Amino acid sequence: MASGVEDTKHYEEAKKCVEELALYLKPLSSARGVGLNSTTQSVLSRPMQRKLVTLVHCQLVEEEGRIRAMRAARSLGERTVTELILQHQNPQQLSSNLWAAVRARGCQFLGPAMQEEALKLVLLALEDGSALSRKVLVLFVVQRLEPRFPQASKTSIGHVVQLLYRASCFKVTKRDEDSSLMQLKEEFRTYEALRREHDSQIVQIAMEAGLRIAPDQWSSLLYGDQSHKSHMQSIIDKLQTPASFAQSVQELTIALQRTGDPANLNRLRPHLELLANIDPSPDAPPPTWEQLENGLVAVRTVVHGLVDYIQNHSKKGADQQQLEHHHHHH
Repeated sequence: MASGVEDTKHYEEAKKCVEELALYLKPLSSARGVGLNSTTQSVLSRPMQRKLVTLVHCQLVEEEGRIRAMRAARSLGERTVTELILQHQNPQQLSSNLWAAVRARGCQFLGPAMQEEALKLVLLALEDGSALSRKVLVLFVVQRLEPRFPQASKTSIGHVVQLLYRASCFKVTKRDEDSSLMQLKEEFRTYEALRREHDSQIVQIAMEAGLRIAPDQWSSLLYGDQSHKSHMQSIIDKLQTPASFAQSVQELTIALQRTGDPANLNRLRPHLELLANIDPSPDAPPPTWEQLENGLVAVRTVVHGLVDYIQNHSKKGADQQQLEHHHHHH
């Protein structure tokens, strides 16, 4: 256990932070009296609750538990930023912003059915290892697509090929006088593999554009259904790097500048930066007692800030309060 008075103080403070955070796992209603909605949900989202549970279960007296607590704190901080960005994003504009970002890179998405068909035709042309010029490839796809999709054009299919090119799906051979030849890399000669790489490229473009899109939204945007949620989630997870957290803090700052930040969320920034600097790797050295306290104070501050924002400043929170207000008076 901690040696010395200082360490004990840090430990007590850290423990207090965890206990206060644990209160967010209790349903809201128990404090609010009885009535129909006595099973009210926690104000926090499912992913936040799951990460909180992880933190609450860390044994701070053990070194291993302290290492895990720091990782859990970082993860909670990262999720907090994502949720704050989502709060500042207009869902109606999301898809138009996404396709604008894709177009800005000379690429295109033609809608779920047509895109799938186009990718399958690219495969048909190249899955046997053939090497074609971009022009010939585009022509091949357009001619076969046109009967079902009259709107298929050399330009639009050229943009789909460009998307695959950006995703590094092709082995390109330069030729002196003629245009280069394109071959599908061996690992992308099945629809599943090619489609995954294609989807990853679109997710990456969205991330670079500062868009935060949930897996179920991705599923309906790219597939027109809800059954590809976990496929999209795994792509998002793969693209997350330790640097994504710090990047998200930047994006949040930009979003706040746009709105003038009436809730003063900028006050959370130093705490978020502290959390982003925690080393998430499993072999990170154990934190000192002081680092442990600082990390947990930071995570308590930002989660508290998120809850306050949801309850008092967000559109959803305002509706919720009016609703309850309404209940009390009738």
